[in-house]
Amino acid sequence: MLTYKVEVETGKKLYAGTMNSISVVLIGSGGESQKHPLDHWGKDFLPGARDLYEVRCDKDLGKILVVRLYKEPFSCFPEDAWFCNSIKVTCPNGETSEFPYYLWISGYGTFEIPQGKGIILEKSVSTAIKKQREAELEQKRQTHKWKTYAEGAPHCISADDVKELPPNDQFSFLKTVSFSYNFLSSSLGPKLKGYLQCSDSWTDLCDIKRVFCSHWTEISNLVSEKWNEDTFFGYQYLNGLNPLMIQKCLRIPDNFPVDDVTVSATLGTSTTLQKELQNGNIFLADYKILEGIPTNVINGETQYLAAPMCLLWKSPEDKVVPIAIQLNQTPGEENPIFLPTDPEWDWTLAKIWVRNSEFQVHEIVTHLLYTHLAAEIFNIATTRHLPMGHPVYKLIHPHLRYTLEINTLARQTLIGPNGLFDQAVVIGNGGVPVLLARAMESLTYSALCLPDDIEARGVESIPNYFYREDGMRIWEAMESYVSDIVRYYYPNDKTVSKDLELQAWVAEIFQEGFLSNKNSGIPSSFATRVELSKYLTMVMFSCSAQHAAVNSGQFDFYAWMPNAPSTMRKPPPTAKGTTTYQSVLETLPAINTTTTAMVTVNLLSKEPLDQRPLGRYENKNFVEDVPKKCVEQFRDKLCEISKDIKLRNKTGKLMYHYLDPEEIESSVSI
Repeated sequence: MLTYKVEVETGKKLYAGTMNSISVVLIGSGGESQKHPLDHWGKDFLPGARDLYEVRCDKDLGKILVVRLYKEPFSCFPEDAWFCNSIKVTCPNGETSEFPYYLWISGYGTFEIPQGKGIILEKSVSTAIKKQREAELEQKRQTHKWKTYAEGAPHCISADDVKELPPNDQFSFLKTVSFSYNFLSSSLGPKLKGYLQCSDSWTDLCDIKRVFCSHWTEISNLVSEKWNEDTFFGYQYLNGLNPLMIQKCLRIPDNFPVDDVTVSATLGTSTTLQKELQNGNIFLADYKILEGIPTNVINGETQYLAAPMCLLWKSPEDKVVPIAIQLNQTPGEENPIFLPTDPEWDWTLAKIWVRNSEFQVHEIVTHLLYTHLAAEIFNIATTRHLPMGHPVYKLIHPHLRYTLEINTLARQTLIGPNGLFDQAVVIGNGGVPVLLARAMESLTYSALCLPDDIEARGVESIPNYFYREDGMRIWEAMESYVSDIVRYYYPNDKTVSKDLELQAWVAEIFQEGFLSNKNSGIPSSFATRVELSKYLTMVMFSCSAQHAAVNSGQFDFYAWMPNAPSTMRKPPPTAKGTTTYQSVLETLPAINTTTTAMVTVNLLSKEPLDQRPLGRYENKNFVEDVPKKCVEQFRDKLCEISKDIKLRNKTGKLMYHYLDPEEIESSVSI
């Protein structure tokens, strides 16, 4: 009789333990063991416990490949979910095999865990492994199905409520409580003060700070002081919430009739517009994508949206400043070009209109589409096509955590009917799908890959572009880590092209997520290790660093409403010299609209508890020495980047800390 030692580790999460009956079958290359109950006649599987059992077998099972668990009723105790961290099996000859899991086991039934080494399906792979993978994916395809959210938008998880999601896609108890507390703490004060019920105009912009008395950050206070400065307006294109909008302008667009005479007062006598164009110092932010998007009705009032064009100049002092703004795409007498030399409130209102457009593009395109919806696409396809024993699953799974719940919540309470967007944003529930579909038509692979995006926009050399500097360092560290993992598991390009699970994964992402748009340049298959490494870097970067860059500073930059109003109550001006402080107040959002937007960005800027910073992989998905060393090297590089960012931020008040790896959440979870 041979004895196998089985060590079972239960997670430390609240309620991770179970009172249900757990039994095990060991499946090896030489056969299966009998079903063996794991029971010490006491309290087994308590939170954080490591329970050791012995399984006796009358034959040598060979190399243990799969552990099959049975979860069944025990006495009169009700069914309760169990969070199984991992299982370790020691054979009679002393050989140890690890079976990492780190998932909830809910309901009664059988659950199979593959041996922890990353495996790519080949002819030589054991039949037991193949059967386990087939059964795992078949079950997951039943729980994770696609549905159409809106015509022309990426497909999403087929769930209308978070309760319909499988347990492993739902927030932990700690995260749920923390998220709920953050919402209540954000909204209770403004509600008690009456701001959420008042639909009047603001009588003084300074009153905005009264909505939140204790939530203001050092940066949000600076924004309230600097919001109307041209240098700060330009700074936000580099290091604000949407650092993807600005692009080099080599030729003034035909529908934006700006010439030397128009901007001479700003550029001065030592240069000309043409010289600055040739020297690469002119940049453009074009919001054409907003033209014709349906607008919302808030407080019974029609809301207004512009599609502006903003010309920017890098001055000799290395400041990026606006030099001309046209509020709509068609030039004409009723669409004047506003300049810094115009009357103060004319120029201020023109900038406010640009910032309003910036809010829409940032929230729907850069934030929602490029990070949240992209992460959901990767999540569903990974669940449906990559079994937990696949090395790519092990690599990217930590970056997909909690995304399905936060996105389902967003479709319910944020962008859904009567949601927060309907209450506070000019592009309400009716306009969001239209803008998403339009953005999908123009989406490119390069826009999702930071180095390619920087090159495509011609912004490689703009000084003080901290998003680019920090982002590129993280991208390079991440790509190095990913490439090492890919080279370890894929000996050559042929093994990549012949990995049927991998090819099915990327094909479904292309089809369901990117709607088979060949013009996007997004891959639908992989032929080489280099292609795979770049794609996986894009996936991980989008789900972690990119989301942090466009999400974490929302309260910092949006709390002071005039810096980025969520909606506008009057149409854009059609002539100069008509704007006053009072007319600006009448154009900006009403008090309750402002407050709703502030509550929302305050909530979205706070990552709830149960956090996983980038590089700190608490779940040991990799068990081999080489991949584990790769993880450590990646973590060391991130620590170095973090130290450098902290050192740089000591030199200025307006810190850029959103891409500090210590502050980057590994997944899109808020």
